[in-house]
Amino acid sequence: MALLHKQLTTLNRNLFAACLLAASVTLVPQSAQAALPEFADIVERTSPAVVNISATSKAKPTESGADEMQELLRRFYGLEAQPQQPRNKQSFGSGFIIGNEGYVLTNNHVIDDADKVTVRLSDRREVEAKVIGTDPRSDIALLKIVATNLPVVKIGDPSKLRVGDPVLAIGSPFGFDYSATAGIVSAKSRALPNEAYVPFIQTDVAINPGNSGGPLFNTAGEVVGVNSQIYSRSGGFMGVSFAIPIDVAMEVVAQLQDKGKVSRGYLGVSIQEVTKELADAYGLERPAGALIASVEADSPAGKAGLKSGDVVTQFNGLAINLAAELPQAIGRAKVGETYPLMVVRDRKALQLQVKVQPIPEEQVATTKAASPDLSRLGLTLRDLQESEKASLKLAGGALVVKVAEGSGADAGLRNGDVITRLGSTAITSAREFVAAARKLNAGVTVPVAILRRGSTLILALKLEPQDASR
Repeated sequence: MALLHKQLTTLNRNLFAACLLAASVTLVPQSAQAALPEFADIVERTSPAVVNISATSKAKPTESGADEMQELLRRFYGLEAQPQQPRNKQSFGSGFIIGNEGYVLTNNHVIDDADKVTVRLSDRREVEAKVIGTDPRSDIALLKIVATNLPVVKIGDPSKLRVGDPVLAIGSPFGFDYSATAGIVSAKSRALPNEAYVPFIQTDVAINPGNSGGPLFNTAGEVVGVNSQIYSRSGGFMGVSFAIPIDVAMEVVAQLQDKGKVSRGYLGVSIQEVTKELADAYGLERPAGALIASVEADSPAGKAGLKSGDVVTQFNGLAINLAAELPQAIGRAKVGETYPLMVVRDRKALQLQVKVQPIPEEQVATTKAASPDLSRLGLTLRDLQESEKASLKLAGGALVVKVAEGSGADAGLRNGDVITRLGSTAITSAREFVAAARKLNAGVTVPVAILRRGSTLILALKLEPQDASR
């Protein structure tokens, strides 16, 4: 019995020691949790400098709707219809105050074509804003308000961000003012279709309509980006959102303050990615760089001696790994300055000197690819009726009547959706949708804003090129 008692005592001691060890293990996650960022403090400190923005523009009356109504009244009641009054269009977004002088930063698409822009501060003051300047290519707009005691955000350095770093967004999604959402940096220097000049910060922060133009903060409470857009194929947020790096935005701000417009450089080349097969063909150690597919006549690239088949590996000491990084670097270069350009030609490294020139005004019109094949969207659209506009509180839109097989269905469009914006263009009729789509490059993916069951969603719509065999 004594021996059994001794054995049980030893067993109990061992169990007690094991329990102590297990208890000490469970404490580790608690200490790790203590190291997580204190977002509550950041929100409390920074949110006063975040603003809500509403933009109002006058909408033209729908002539066809007025004619139909007038004809009905004349035929059945012998009355003349009253002239249709224009309805105002409103868009909403977010922004933030970047200077004591009253400068406010937001997205261009939030205030695009607005006749009146109103900024609502955190203390509920509402101030009409003056548009200092806009830059559609970077989707940045600079506003100015006259008010006292303005809180100001602190500008950070997005180059110090690492993939996996926690970040915080504050904005007004769906009109819910001062909503805070958090996540991590998913990727850096992300290139998007039709957005050649912005190296986007990709995050998994929940961004929705109304967040546009709001700030993205790091864990020090500094602004590192301007929340711009999301991509979705289901109609809802899918963990992929994009922000414009704040250093890119502030470069735009400096030019808008100085000249009221933004001048960007261009080379005058078309480029493509370097695949593994091309890297082997050109004698490169790995698939990296921007392959020059063609050079425009009398362009800065042509004058610098660039040739088709050259692979650009560096610009001004900056390594070019992806083709998209070259236009981003050129777009941020100072117009009129000369920069070194490293290329590989005939399996040999060669340094050229290129003088960056401003983008010609006609560049946008002359460098577009072929128009997309709209029949491949698989969409049947019609204008909203007046009763539908009143019910939905919209000035107009393109109603999706039928969705057949095609890129429209792939994007997640459904019967009954109302398309209100394609890219940066507001859509008030089916004809406007067709006209806006024809102006875009074939083969690109563009954001399309829709109204579905009272909620605004943004989908990613690919504009397919025409089949050359047809």
